[in-house]
Amino acid sequence: MDERLNNLAAILDAYRSGNVSRTDAVQRIDASYFESRGDVTADHDRRHRTGAAEVIYGEHKTPQQILNAFRALRERGEDVLITRVDSDKFAALEGSLGGAEYHPTARVVTCKTSTRTPAPTTVAVVTAGTSDAPVAEEAAVTCEFYDTRVERISDVGVAGLHRLLARMTTLREAKVLIVVAGMEGALPSVVGGLVDKPVIAVPTSVGYGASFGGVAALLGMLNSCASGVCVVNIDNGFGAGFLASQINRL
Repeated sequence: MDERLNNLAAILDAYRSGNVSRTDAVQRIDASYFESRGDVTADHDRRHRTGAAEVIYGEHKTPQQILNAFRALRERGEDVLITRVDSDKFAALEGSLGGAEYHPTARVVTCKTSTRTPAPTTVAVVTAGTSDAPVAEEAAVTCEFYDTRVERISDVGVAGLHRLLARMTTLREAKVLIVVAGMEGALPSVVGGLVDKPVIAVPTSVGYGASFGGVAALLGMLNSCASGVCVVNIDNGFGAGFLASQINRL
């Protein structure tokens, strides 16, 4: 029986023995599923449903909202991942996030106290250009948060294809590949035609006007003729990293 079910059983035993009232028992059971703190509602049941605790999306949240969610999760013993936190917002939070580490390129905050042996296989995070680094790092840090080994391969876009071909051994050794590209988004198709592993394509909002904030790359990746390529949303490094970690543990 896992910790959550043990907690529910203890509440029911306390009610049956008369140590808590019916109302108190109902409130405690509700709190085991979710908890409201101000205008933040922490989903405490998510690990039980999905195998991973709730992740805090920091963009557009105030520092206080982030702190409320962080404390709700940490008080339950959860490791915490917060995405899209800029340096100014982290500076406002730093003294309150005990044990947290800030990853400035990825704009990610992690607070991790649990340990789990990483899978022996790796995820390769491949970027077309240096400008794609923030999204790629969000993917890489997410993978590492979920105990996944990462091999970073940077600035190997199709404008200089020889740079990619020089890393073929590393590419083929990975179990999953995350390929991050803006502009026309061609790199995932190239990689998908060279490896026999799943390729998770991540379009970025990098590019000049006709890239339409990443829409051109997104459509190019969705229309890839390479087999084994799936596509996440524009700039969604977290989604790619989470999915790659799940696949890597299969």
